Amino acid sequence: MSLLSSLREDLQNARAHDPASRGDVENALVYSGLHAIWAYRLAHRWWARPALRGPARVLSQVTRFATGIEIHPGATIGRRFFIDHGMGVVIGETTEIGDDVMMYHGVTLGGRSLQHGKRHPTIGDRVTVGAGAKILGPLHVGDDSAIGANSVVTHDVPAESIATGIPAVVRHRSDKQREPGVDPTCYIDPAMYI
Repeated sequence: MSLLSSLREDLQNARAHDPASRGDVENALVYSGLHAIWAYRLAHRWWARPALRGPARVLSQVTRFATGIEIHPGATIGRRFFIDHGMGVVIGETTEIGDDVMMYHGVTLGGRSLQHGKRHPTIGDRVTVGAGAKILGPLHVGDDSAIGANSVVTHDVPAESIATGIPAVVRHRSDKQREPGVDPTCYIDPAMYI
């Protein structure tokens, strides 16, 4: 996918994920999450060429200064990734993020070791990560899962699960929990933890 096509897709995704969105021009100008993702996409292309790794890191640090969002250019991020509000997000070098992931401010996808190799999380497709969540180490968060706000996750989270608390407790996410219009006091809705 070309960089321009990716930028367009990111704009469309921002409109779909933020009810406060008022249009592409405004979003392109004021959404720090979009700015960080766009800078990451360029820095990641540079990172793939060893001669450009220094400039890629400089771009990521300039972006961190401008947006408050730090994404290492070595991370792998899929399509339609959206960071809402953004400030304080940290995404480590060996992080892998799938498609259609939604993340809120203050999230850390970090490591727990100083050893070389895979030391950051792998996040599956269609995962929502609540504000302030910390997902630490080379663990895997399965597809269609939700991580609650301020949760600390240090172990794998199976697909279609909800992880909440410190340390995070994992519960299976049933079909009933995804139905629109169901009284949220009768079931655990991941949005209650975001």
